[in-house]
Order: sequence, then structure tokens, then C-alpha cells
Amino acid sequence: MTAIKHALQRDIFTPNDERLLSIVNVCKAGKKKKNCFLCATVTTERPVQVKVVKVKKSDKGDFYKRQIAWALRDLAVVDAKDAIKENPEFDLHFEKIYKWVASSTAEKNAFISCIWKLNQRYLRKKIDFVNVSSQLLEESVPSGENQSVTGGDEEAVDEYQELNAREEQDIEIMMEGCEYAISNAEAFAERLSRELQVLDGANIQSIMASEKQVNILMNLLDEALKEVDQIELKLSSYEEMLQSVKEQMDQISESNHLIHLSNTNNVKLLSEIEFLVNHMDLAKGHIKALQEGDLASSRGIEACTNAADALLQCMNVALRPGHDMLLAVKQQQQRFSDLREHFARRLASHLNNVFVQQFTQALLQLYNRSYFLSVPGHDQSSTLAQHSVELTLPNHHPFHRDLLRYAKLMEWLKSTDYGKYEGLTKNYMDYLSRLYEREIKDFFEVAKIKMTGTTKESKKFGLHGSSGKLTGSTSSLNKLSVQSSGNRRSQSSSLLDMGNMSASDLDVADRTKFDKIFEQVLSELEPLCLAEQDFISKFFKLQQHQSMPGTMTEAEDLDGGTSSRQHNAGTPLPVSSEKDMIRQMMIKIFRCIEPELNNLIALGDKIDSFNSLYMLVKMSHHVWTAQNVDPASFLSTTLGNVLVTVKRNFDKCISNQIRQMEEVKISKKSKVGILPFVAEFEEFAGLAESIFKNAERRGDLDKAYTKLIRGVFVNVEKVANESQKTPRDVVMMENFHHIFATLSRLKISCLEAEKKEAKQKYTDHLQSYVIYSLGQPLEKLNHFFEGVEARVAQGIREEEVSYQLAFNKQELRKVIKEYPGKEVKKGLDNLYKKVDKHLCEEENLLQVVWHSMQDEFIRQYKHFEGLIARCYPGSGVTMEFTIQDILDYCSSIAQSH
Repeated sequence: MTAIKHALQRDIFTPNDERLLSIVNVCKAGKKKKNCFLCATVTTERPVQVKVVKVKKSDKGDFYKRQIAWALRDLAVVDAKDAIKENPEFDLHFEKIYKWVASSTAEKNAFISCIWKLNQRYLRKKIDFVNVSSQLLEESVPSGENQSVTGGDEEAVDEYQELNAREEQDIEIMMEGCEYAISNAEAFAERLSRELQVLDGANIQSIMASEKQVNILMNLLDEALKEVDQIELKLSSYEEMLQSVKEQMDQISESNHLIHLSNTNNVKLLSEIEFLVNHMDLAKGHIKALQEGDLASSRGIEACTNAADALLQCMNVALRPGHDMLLAVKQQQQRFSDLREHFARRLASHLNNVFVQQFTQALLQLYNRSYFLSVPGHDQSSTLAQHSVELTLPNHHPFHRDLLRYAKLMEWLKSTDYGKYEGLTKNYMDYLSRLYEREIKDFFEVAKIKMTGTTKESKKFGLHGSSGKLTGSTSSLNKLSVQSSGNRRSQSSSLLDMGNMSASDLDVADRTKFDKIFEQVLSELEPLCLAEQDFISKFFKLQQHQSMPGTMTEAEDLDGGTSSRQHNAGTPLPVSSEKDMIRQMMIKIFRCIEPELNNLIALGDKIDSFNSLYMLVKMSHHVWTAQNVDPASFLSTTLGNVLVTVKRNFDKCISNQIRQMEEVKISKKSKVGILPFVAEFEEFAGLAESIFKNAERRGDLDKAYTKLIRGVFVNVEKVANESQKTPRDVVMMENFHHIFATLSRLKISCLEAEKKEAKQKYTDHLQSYVIYSLGQPLEKLNHFFEGVEARVAQGIREEEVSYQLAFNKQELRKVIKEYPGKEVKKGLDNLYKKVDKHLCEEENLLQVVWHSMQDEFIRQYKHFEGLIARCYPGSGVTMEFTIQDILDYCSSIAQSH
């Protein structure tokens, strides 16, 4: 092994500036024996690096090679497997566990011992040695064994110590004193040995000379021991004397301890008594206020509020351990409980009386306001004239102001007696729901009467009492529309007809009136609901809504709801439940708002389907405003539900319009002209643009525009195909021209594509109508040249067409002679009259069509002349009229008519 060690040092480690300290021959556990060597090395340069290197023989076996190296600082555990029995196996834990089997237990022990010494000398982080015998560690291993473990090498780890500067300086001085110290090391070593022997002899003589001094020192030590014995005897006598004093001092100390303990107990007792007196003593003035305080005056309410707060503080004081076992504390707590019960009953009774009193006053005011409306047989129209400015809801601010004085007491009642607090809440809802129901129904009754104009008309619409149910018949609506129509135009079918009532039969003033009334209704309801919700949150001390995920359209009634079942008396609701409670209270108090709004919407829709546009815009604006304030409030939820109904009516109106377009029938005996639904689409779009200007629901109108315009396009083409009196091209041309003009004037951005399509259809059908009509004045000439073009298309050369029997020069002259200028003018005059019969006066397209015909006629004339020049060259055949003649004919015909 020594030879291998020297060979490894020479061949592998010396070139890398490393020194080999220990080596062990190993193989991997559990595999075929492929021997290798684990070497412990240190670098010769500083800082010193300690490594464990794996070395194996090459495949040829003639030299060794370095396979892998691990830094010793990465070694975590050395496991020797067994600390008692000899076992050649051991494990090294680096980043993973390496299991080895040494060739002998002695080599394994020597290697592990070297690793331990290197760890102690160079590493701050100590390696964990497991199952290693303590004899292998440096502390318990003799120096001789150390030398044997490390192989007796003079470079062993324990014996190697670096010279300090003083030692190096001394050696240099010594070597300078001997000339042959470097050239003859053996002679220098012998000299040093002789000098060392001389020094050793001198040391021995010095030790022998000091024997006398040692004897003197021993005598002194004996005398010192005698003195110590005497001192110990004196100390023993002193201790016996002080024993009695110690007993007396112990008695005094015990007495002082008892006095101090008694004093501490008295201080603590006084502190406890002061705590109970300060925190559980209610002033006589507070007790009197709770028992007899005036709950009707502001001063009495303030006194009762302060007393209730003081009582609550006394009852909620955090008692220390053991206080609840004191009889006085129990009696005081019972007294507080009786005061709380008595004042809670008195407060609940008083607030109930306040609710009843306010409810009675409100009913009297409501009766005085609407007395004439409720008297049977009374002329309500005169009463409405007197109260025409009274489409307002009663103001509850005075009632809220009076009740808010009790807000702090309600908060006290909520925290101390939740049962009575909940009872007051239910009573308030019962009274307010009945009051608001009567106020709101009367308010909507006035609004409906104002919308219909008179009481008799309202009866025709089925306004029975204050419920506002719409039971009127279609005939009554028709009668109303006929009475208000005057000299307005009427159509057999209406685009915006709801219940056979034409929208054009109603004045713009009526629609504006409805819009103002509907806006006033919403403007009155909004502050009413917001004021009541704000009052409920303040008076009943409930959390206001900030943001809730989703909205509630239906809520459980509080009488049978979950809140009373989930919370016992005296237990306050959590924040989320309090938010729900506000919403549920608002739903019960204002339960009539949503049905009344729906009835009003149905009435407005029956009066005039255009009203659905006004209602959609107004309702959308108020919903948007309410959601900005509180998206989960009762007002936002209710208006959102009603907005769904309005949007449904709007969609139904659009669907009915499209359906009625499909049902339009045109008279077979009269010309078509501008179709009714085309004219009424213009009316609808004009009004809609004025209503939806800067509206939040513009997208709904754009969708409706798209549906309507597609329906108009489809049904214009349908009517044009079915028309017998008026040519199809004329129907298409006039109506699409009207549509294009309407869209150009209104500049509806979502219908830009339809506007271009309408213009294209108008242009195409104008051209088609012109070409078709021009074939009749020069019918034979047109047929002749169509035959010429057909021959050319068949492959006959143009100059050879004149050789065709049916298209020779004689035939051409014969056809041209049939159309002298006089005949041409006569044909054009007949054509003008025919076009005049086809076109309607409303669209005023006669001159446009006539000018297009003139241009087309000139184009055909030039085309005919070109064919004559190409197909009949040198024939001298020309038309009997010129282009200037055509211009003169067309101009004179247009002026004569």
C-alpha cells in the first residue's frame, strides 16, 4: 500500500500541488468488485483545500487516473456501519450517498480517522460521524497510534506545524553561523545534536542544583498547613456563636414576610373594590331617567340616551375572575337587567305610539289631498284642474327628522334587546307599507289621469280605482285616436300601430306631455326611495349598501324570513345580513312601486307605441343613475326590473312593425308610390333620433334600426314584385331613393352600409327602368341593331354584316325611314307621359328620370351610328335626326308638361 501511495503522490497529486494524507482500497457495495482508491488530500497552496478523490486504474492497467473529486466541505455524514464489530463497509454522504466496501477494516479505520482530523483542523462545519468507535477519534488515540494510523509519515496531519516568523528568524541566524549548514547537512545535523546534548546536560545540572530550594519550599508548605488548621478551629467556634443569631434572624424574616403578604392582599382587595365601584355603580340621575325620563322632549331623549349608554357600559364591563361569585355583584347585575327590561319596554311602547301617530297624521294629510278624487260621481276633471301642479309625492322628511332623535336609543335597543328591536322594525314596515301604498297608488292615479286627459277617457282605458289595471278594449283606443286625429293623414296599415291605433294620429305635443309626466313620476319616486333607505339605515343602525354581487328581484317577507329564525333576541345581525335587511325592508315598504310602474308603462304603450321609446330612454337613464349611487339598492333593482319590461315592449313594438310590413296590401288599380311603411320608417327614425340623442341605451335603437331597415328592404322588394299597376323598377327606384334620402338626412352611423345599399338599388333600378322604357319609342330600330350585334357575336365580321339578307343596306334604310324626327319626338312625348303616370308626385323624380332617359337615348344613338359606320362603311346611310334634335325634343317635351 505504501508503494501505491508513493506512486499516486508522484503521478497524480504532485502535478496538481496536492499532498496525499490517507488512502483506502475500496469497491462499490452490492456490485462486481471493481477496485479503486479513495484518497484524502490537501493542497500545498493557501488557502488550503481538502478533498476526497476517487482514483482507479486505467483499462490497460499500467497507470492510475483521477476519476472524480469531492470537496470535504460537501461531506455531511460518515457512516461506519458498526462501532463495535469489525465491518469493512462504510458510507459517505455527499450530494448523494456513496456506499463502499474497504479491502480491510484497518484501512477503513485509518481513512475515517484521517477524515475526522482534517475536519477538526480545516473545516468550520463539522461532519457527522455515525457508528464510529471513539477510539478512532483523536482525543482517545495515543500519539503512537496516530503515527500508525497515518502510516508514520512525517507529513502526518497531527505532527505538521508551520514555523512562525520568530522560529524562521532563529533558524536563519543559526544557519548563517555555520558555513556548511547548506552544503553539508549531515555535519550540520551532528553539530546541532552535540549542542543539544550539551544543553540537556546543563538542564540536568540546574535541576540537581535546585534540590535545596525545593526542600525549603516544602518546609514552608508544612507551616502553612498548620496555620490553616488553626484558622479552621477559630471559624468553627465563630459558627457556633452565630447559630443562635441565625435562628433569631429567621424568625424576624418570617414575621416581615407575613406583614408584607397582608399588606399586598389589602392593596389588591382595595383595587378590586375600587374597580367594582367605579365600573358597576350607576348614577341616581341615570336610574331616574331610565325609569321616568320623558321620551317626548329633546332634553328627555338626550338624558335617556346618556343613561342607556351608561347602563350598557355597566352591564358590559369585563369582570375579573371570581367577581361573578360575589353576592353584591349578582344583585347589581340583576338590578341592571331589571332596569334594561323596564326601559326597553317603555322605549318600544313609546316608539310604537310615535309610529301610530305619524301614520295617522299622514293618512289625514293624504285624505285632505285626494278627497275629491275619491268622491263617487264628483267632477274630477275640475278637481284635476285645481290640482294640476300636484303630481308630487308627500314629503316624509318631517317624520324622519322626528324619529331620528331616537336613533341612538334604537342602536341601544338593538344591542341589548334584539327581540323588541325586531318587533319595532316589523311594526314600522307594516305602518309604512300601508301608508306608502295609498300614497303611491293615488300618485299613479293622478299620473294616469293626466296622461289620458280626462276621467272619462281614463275609464275607457279601464283605470278602476287606484290599481291602474288596463282593461280597456281596442275599440275605445280607436275612438280616442279618431277624436284626436283632426286633419292628419291616415294609412290603411301603420308601421307603429299598437291595437289598430296609428302613431301618426297623435300630436307631438301629446307625446311630449307623456314624456314629461313619465319623467316626473320617476323623478318623484327616486328621491322618495333614497330618502327612505337612508332613514332606515340611520334609524335602525343598519349598514348601507356599497357593492353587492348581483341583485335581488324577490325577497322573503320579514315576518317569515330567515333573519328572525337565525338570530335569537339580543343577538345583532352580521354586516351582510344587515345589508340584506335594508333591502328586504325596502321591498316590503315599497312593494306596490313595481306593479304600479308596470301598469303605467302598459297604459303608455296602449296610448301610443311611440311612448316605448320615451320610456326606454328615461328608464335607462334613471337605472344608470341609481346604479352609480348604489348598484344593489332597492331603487336600482326595482328600476332594473321595470326596465326589462320596457325593453320587452320596445322589442315587441319593433317585431309588430316588421310583421305589419309583411301584411301590407297594395291596391291593384292605383300606382304604388312611396310605400306607407317606408314613409313611417322615416317618421320613426326622425323621432327616435331626437329621443335617443346622447341616450345610454343607444345600442338598443341601433339593433332596432338594423331589424327595421332589413324588413323595409325585403318588403319593398316584395311589394315591387307583386305590383301590377306600377312597374317593379319604379317601385324599387322611388322607395329606395326615399330611403337613401332619409338615411342621408338623419346620418345614422349604424346604417351606413344600408344607406350605400339603398343608393345602389336606386341607381340600378333607375338605369334598368330607363333602358327598358327607351326600347319602346324606337322598338323596330332597337330590334334591328340587336340582330346586328347578335350576328357579330356569332363570329361574322362587322363589314360582312351588310351581306346578310335580313340586315343589308336596304333593310337598314327601310327601318331608319320609319323613324323620322317627327315620329321620334312623338314617341318620346308618349314615353314622357307614361313615365309621368308611373312616377308619384311625392318623390319628384320625373325630371331625374327624364334626364337619365335623354342621356341613355343619346348613348344609344351614338352606339347605333358606330354600328352603321363599322358594319355599313361607305353606304352613306345616316339617322334622320341628330343628337341636337334629341336634346331639343327632350327639352320641349319637358317644358310643355
